[in-house]
Amino acid sequence: KSINKGRKTNIIDSMLRMLEQYSSNLEDLIRERTEELEIEKQKTDKLLTQMLPPSVAEALKMGTPVEPEYFEEVTLYFSDIVGFTTISAMSEPIEVVDLLNDLYTLFDAIIGSHDVYKVETIGDAYMVASGLPKRNGNRHAGEIANMSLDILSSVGTFKMRHMPEVPVRIRIGLHSG
Repeated sequence: KSINKGRKTNIIDSMLRMLEQYSSNLEDLIRERTEELEIEKQKTDKLLTQMLPPSVAEALKMGTPVEPEYFEEVTLYFSDIVGFTTISAMSEPIEVVDLLNDLYTLFDAIIGSHDVYKVETIGDAYMVASGLPKRNGNRHAGEIANMSLDILSSVGTFKMRHMPEVPVRIRIGLHSG
């Protein structure tokens, strides 16, 4: 009686009604969890394609083996921050994180307008390649050289949030082969 608010009903009808309600709630819960799973899958896919070339990421997602590939004409760019150890020693950890985030966000914006692929950032090291994973003929050296000049130009006006009076200088190395 308390379940049916004082009304007389058949116990079987009550059980069926409760099962229908439970089933409906379960369907809603499954739908929510499926949506959450899909959102997480999209985040994972996005992260994977940021870390690896799209062709490699797709092969890994499909479970197929990734065969090493030979590239005859490639130019590599490598840079680091001059005096990074000293700057880090004079900074709080969050200030170092902010510095690297600001600087590499700037670099990422610059490389977007060149035919290059960001290979890696580790600490203050930034590595970019041209001519892979998409071959671009003999344009690889020019793409990296122009990108390097753009990065060098932008670093000239870059200011650290926590030490705006200290100029940021980077060391750049290029290699073609």
